[in-house]
Amino acid sequence: MIFRHAYREGVWVDLEQPSEDEIRDVIREFSISSSFEKEMLSPTPAALVAGDAGMTLLVLHFPAHGEDDDTKSQEVDFIVGDRFIVTIRYEVVAPLYHLKKLLEAQTLVEKKNLITTDILLEILFAHLYASVRDHTDHILDKLARVERDMFDGRERTTIRSISNISREFLHMEATLANQEDSLARFLKMLAGRDAFGPAFAERAERVLAQREQAARLVATHRAVAAELRETNSALLGSRQNEIMKTLTTVNFIFLPLGLITWTFAMRTEGTPLIDSPNAFWIVIGIMLGVAALLTAFFARKRWIF
Repeated sequence: MIFRHAYREGVWVDLEQPSEDEIRDVIREFSISSSFEKEMLSPTPAALVAGDAGMTLLVLHFPAHGEDDDTKSQEVDFIVGDRFIVTIRYEVVAPLYHLKKLLEAQTLVEKKNLITTDILLEILFAHLYASVRDHTDHILDKLARVERDMFDGRERTTIRSISNISREFLHMEATLANQEDSLARFLKMLAGRDAFGPAFAERAERVLAQREQAARLVATHRAVAAELRETNSALLGSRQNEIMKTLTTVNFIFLPLGLITWTFAMRTEGTPLIDSPNAFWIVIGIMLGVAALLTAFFARKRWIF
């Protein structure tokens, strides 16, 4: 699928899940270097930046919503010339889809388009990093729900949820960290062109600042998730210790009762109360008295209750 948006003295061509023929048509139209062709025809596993024939290639991966409300990495390839921007993506990338709809609506309302290549490039990155921040906030909402469940006494069920959220933040942090060097080199190469003018240096700083802001936001929330996981483990450990203490205390209460039972069950010569018709109730009374005394002792020590 090919989307075109003409702006002042240039055009943005967006290729979504393109066929090989569509990619080759765009290569011929803009005389894109053959060294970029391989990267355009298939996904690239890592961030990449390259320049050739007056144009620059950038391959970045952005964290986004995945299946089962998980986080996945989406690739976006940028090829930037003086009068054009080509973006290639191998699946639907929500921020670029929304930007296309926004530009289409703006074209219908405003006849005069004042956007230039450098402005449009900054807008593209602004939407992409805004989507990263929105995704971070979405994960943070899940973390807030897990936190409420954790302090409501559901530590056993929340420990896996917190671990999954921490893993999502870790993947996002790694993805944004992998962008840093390539994005800086890409913007530096573009800033060296005369076509964009001296104002582009300020635009490049804003783009880098957006990536840095998103990375700091993810790192901060990942630290929060890590602290909550430690708190969850401490609460779970404390709860298990209380259970073990209660079970041990109950065992200490019943151990003397068992000893009394075994003593009177021996039926040897000279066993007290063996001939008494009320022996059973006397033994039961002794056992209840011992149990009451031990329970009162443990309660006074605050080992139970």
